Amino acid sequence: MKVPAQLKYSEEHEWVRVEGSKAMIGITDFAQNELGDIVFVELPQVGDELTFGDPFGSVESVKTVSELYAPVSGKVVEVNAALESAPEKVNEEPYDDGWMIAVELTDAAELDKLWSAEKYEETYSEE
Repeated sequence: MKVPAQLKYSEEHEWVRVEGSKAMIGITDFAQNELGDIVFVELPQVGDELTFGDPFGSVESVKTVSELYAPVSGKVVEVNAALESAPEKVNEEPYDDGWMIAVELTDAAELDKLWSAEKYEETYSEE
């Protein structure tokens, strides 16, 4: 299980990479592994507003459909359109080409509610 140290993590298995006032969001290596082969990703549109903890999309795998929960609040400024035709990128490179959305943060203090890589790894490596 890969857990990059520079990222923040939610209990619902989303990761956040902060770049200035923008946050890149995707799902973790653990999550994609649990889901299995991802066949469809439903994401919000550019301009949509996300609220911390609320659903913002879903990931469909051969096993199940799983909701995605906003690890931060903000306005969607970018969506990874490549996932429409190649959802398997989430399985192959969840922290790189498999990123999902970018949001303009509205409350940077919410980042303090997220877990460090160390805490995420400790919590989920035992499962």
